[in-house]
Amino acid sequence: MAEQDKPWARSRKPGNGGSGAVLRAQLALVLREVLEGRSLNDALRRGQEKVPSRDRALLAELAYGVCRHYFSLEALAGMLLRQPLKDKDLDVQALLLGGLYQLLHTRIPAHAAIGETAGAARVLRKKWAVGLVNGVLRHFQREQEALLSRLEQMNSRQVRYQLPDWLIGELKKAWPEQAEAVIAGLSLRPPFTIRVNLQRNSLSEYASLLKEAGMTARPLKGIPSALMLDEAVSVEELPGFFQGAVSVQDGGAQLAAFLLDAQPGMTVLDACAAPGGKTGHILEHTRDLQLTAVDFDPGRLERVAQNMARLGFRANLARGDASHPRGAWAEQAYDRILADVPCTATGVIRRHPDIRLLRRPADVQNLQLRQQQILDALWSLLQPGGKMLYATCSLLPQENDEQVERFLLKQPDASAVMLPPGRGMMTTHGLQLLPDTLETDGFYYALLEKRAD
Repeated sequence: MAEQDKPWARSRKPGNGGSGAVLRAQLALVLREVLEGRSLNDALRRGQEKVPSRDRALLAELAYGVCRHYFSLEALAGMLLRQPLKDKDLDVQALLLGGLYQLLHTRIPAHAAIGETAGAARVLRKKWAVGLVNGVLRHFQREQEALLSRLEQMNSRQVRYQLPDWLIGELKKAWPEQAEAVIAGLSLRPPFTIRVNLQRNSLSEYASLLKEAGMTARPLKGIPSALMLDEAVSVEELPGFFQGAVSVQDGGAQLAAFLLDAQPGMTVLDACAAPGGKTGHILEHTRDLQLTAVDFDPGRLERVAQNMARLGFRANLARGDASHPRGAWAEQAYDRILADVPCTATGVIRRHPDIRLLRRPADVQNLQLRQQQILDALWSLLQPGGKMLYATCSLLPQENDEQVERFLLKQPDASAVMLPPGRGMMTTHGLQLLPDTLETDGFYYALLEKRAD
């Protein structure tokens, strides 16, 4: 289909309120929620319910794209506006960012991007902003080269790296030799990696099934269950997806089940389990486990249940707070515990670009405290001789090696187990994966053993 024949390329005059304007109005509402501090996933889910199914992929592409390029788009909007918009007009600001993104980073024809975005202001019941949005975007279209030159001359680290300045500083301090590659990696689009259920097919067998379906993929060294597809596809196209033959999961996240190394007959606790990707992989990796999956959020726990149903596994699902164990699940001891703790998620920014906007320096200290509470609480549930895998998707040592160091100093019966080499960088107490290539996101793992004596 030619670009001009696609539904989102059909232009209307600003203010007519066509389907393109409605979609862009929903984009503005989604972005406004993110700018107010809410998760892009949650905001996008609500927004997609309000547009036709044919428009949902485009809405997601535009929302993710604006978040990915937020700092440069915000700087351009600042140049183009005579005075900043009021806080109550955050939706109009979001419209401008969405329009600029379309003009800069998509093949949507300029007349459609400008006309439909301006028309969206009328859909949002802000008729006064129709002319403003139209004028600002046309100004950018006319002066694009000069404005982009001014943007480059700003010499802003935030604009250059598309990350908040405080995080750039933290990454350069934590990884002085790798920082440039890590920051560049965070700007890439995430890889499309799948986890093959090795109880059903070998990696080569499933790769053959993909080939028969017209898809190509390659294995990831050091991750026995992972295949990275050359192009992203919908899950419906993956052979056997609804029968549990395969799941979509980053290669770095897949390491958890192998490092936990549960053995048949063991009792296993997956704390902070939602949405259940690692839960399912633990059961794929080892048969005959008594596995309990815990999460505080009932809605997210339901996603674990849905994952278990698709994969054909059973697990004991329990609502609970891993930092304050209560109830039947907290009254037994476990041979293995996966402590996949809440963190800044700085290692998965390319998969969740809203983290660029949402995370604040104060979050690091707050999350450190919660991580400490979870570690202390779960340690009391671990059998002597058992092992706990501490996991984050963070790049910050404060949440990773330094957190483990603090824990080891106050727990005399705890010791760190050396993890097998083969993927990532060995640290003092664990293993750090960096998103400095397209292969995996950023993860940290440390395996802690409780001495039997």
